[in-house]
Amino acid sequence: MISLTFPDGSARDVKPGVTGREVAESIAKSLAKKAVAVALDGNLHDLAEPITAAARIRILTRDDPEALALIRHDAAHVMAEAVQELYPGTQVTIGPVIENGFYYDFARAEPFTPDDLPVIEAKMAEIIARDSPFTCEVVDRAKAKALFANKGETFKLELIDAIPEGQEIKIYSQREWLDLCRGPHMTSTGKVGKGFKLLKIAGAYWRGDSTKPMLQRIYGTAFASEDDLKAYLHQLEEAEKRDHRRLGREMDLFHFQEEAPGAVFWHAHGWALFTALIGYMRRRQQAWGYFEVNSPDMMDKALWVQSGHWEKFGDHMYVTETPDERVYACKPMNCPGHVQIFKHGLKSYRDLPLRIAEFGKVHRYEPSGALHGLLRVRHFTQDDAHIFCTEDQITEECVKLNEQLLSIYRDFGFEDVRIKFSDRPAKRVGADEVWDKAEAALKRAVEAAGLTYELNPGEGAFYGPKLEYVLRDAIGRDWQCGTIQVDLNLPGRLGAFYIAPDGEKTVPVMIHRAMFGSLERFTGILIEHYAGHLPLWLAPVQAVVATIVSDADVYAEEVLAALQAAGLRAEADLRNEKINYKVREHSLAKVPVLLVVGKREAEEKTVSVRRLGSQAQQVMTLDAAVRMLMDEAVPPDLRQAAETKAA
Repeated sequence: MISLTFPDGSARDVKPGVTGREVAESIAKSLAKKAVAVALDGNLHDLAEPITAAARIRILTRDDPEALALIRHDAAHVMAEAVQELYPGTQVTIGPVIENGFYYDFARAEPFTPDDLPVIEAKMAEIIARDSPFTCEVVDRAKAKALFANKGETFKLELIDAIPEGQEIKIYSQREWLDLCRGPHMTSTGKVGKGFKLLKIAGAYWRGDSTKPMLQRIYGTAFASEDDLKAYLHQLEEAEKRDHRRLGREMDLFHFQEEAPGAVFWHAHGWALFTALIGYMRRRQQAWGYFEVNSPDMMDKALWVQSGHWEKFGDHMYVTETPDERVYACKPMNCPGHVQIFKHGLKSYRDLPLRIAEFGKVHRYEPSGALHGLLRVRHFTQDDAHIFCTEDQITEECVKLNEQLLSIYRDFGFEDVRIKFSDRPAKRVGADEVWDKAEAALKRAVEAAGLTYELNPGEGAFYGPKLEYVLRDAIGRDWQCGTIQVDLNLPGRLGAFYIAPDGEKTVPVMIHRAMFGSLERFTGILIEHYAGHLPLWLAPVQAVVATIVSDADVYAEEVLAALQAAGLRAEADLRNEKINYKVREHSLAKVPVLLVVGKREAEEKTVSVRRLGSQAQQVMTLDAAVRMLMDEAVPPDLRQAAETKAA
């Protein structure tokens, strides 16, 4: 007999080979009817799969959050069957579940078009209505190859050849249609339901290799209910309206071009926003006791070998060899450079914690297909900082960092922040006992800060565990930004030490910290979060003085000078255009405030204030308008400091 432990803590002895379906039936017929899969020790399995060892067991219904991946996996198979029914001769290749949906890659001579998607969806609905059971068969390599060779599926033959010897080869069928698949699946195609949608068509190289055939990829999504699907499609519509690439053009912030893929060409307005972010973070860091430094962009390969980056990260590094045959790499991270700064001059325990920060430009090769505006680039700036401290100081420093991170996100309008704890990855440096110590120290800090978090297993940095701060934006999307990492490996690898109270050389702990993360990416997130309507203190152009008639040009220049003298980022529009045209143009560029002046305003020394998104106008004296905008444009950190001082 084997023991199965249920979520409520109760246990039951069963015969080896019992299936999840049989266990569900033994509990209640109604549960067996609703069950779609079983979780054994947290891993999903088919209901029909025999259970051969003791385990923690949970019967999943279609409404369980974990079942969403199964719904999408099944929908992918249904889509593949629909395509092959509609377009005979099409080969099916790979079709995984991805974040928010699924895709399948197809080999077909004739290209798919957007008009094909509704046709495929209709066929999918037919297949779902058939409610065909999913069945699994474990076959030997020869049978698997014969099955797909008879179907003309040459790509599947290559996949079968890549399966290691001794690993099971599974074939999943839904009526006559079948595919090579590791599983698991729900019980039948009918369980997919009606909450699915095909989204777009794209090209993709076979196995991501540009030397191999180009395939056609169809993306789709699926949810447990039609209401959930509608909510997601609405989110996609909102995301399209907020796309930072479109808004970046309209606001004249930046552009990209083929001669520098993955690198940003910042325009004057975009650079004003970017430097406002740096200025904000610089002020916060100075208040928290950081010293700002700068390390070289390019260093000898030997340093990266010593740090471990070359082995773990070498494929993503830009490398060059000089005429004297030295090999250099553009830095993908700032950490080794900061260790060199720490090592310059003897350090005592009295110098710790030592906090150093850098707005460092790093360079990482990302595949062309992964690049996405400001959100995924190859050259970006990090608000990177490293705290060198003793083991006894880890908890206090991490608690402070958590408070600082959350205060920063609040300043930028992010109230919903989630934390993930990422532990040791498979590829890492350092002994397990060192990792045990680092993970325990970070967990103590999390507990001391009173944080709730979810475990993100195996996703730590190669040198230490980390906390990841995930921000939820205005339309419900999640963005991973800040990190805190406890590192007991890298300082020792690079020869860093301090003199302890007993006079011994001791390797410091190195806490890696980023708050924005990538400034380029954070800028893109902000643009989309606010749909371009940035708070006045952040807006690249805070006000435009627009004339109604040319007679007001001289006064407009006076207004502009007053705004700029007050420290506001302001411009004047003196063009011989109708005022309605100017209002539309500056509204498209998301300028928060227009100060409209005509002959009367010039005579009365007033301005007509018009806010972005409002038709209302407020007539004020120039002095009053300048004071009002000066007050509104104070960054939140300076406002809080002033309020604290006043109190």
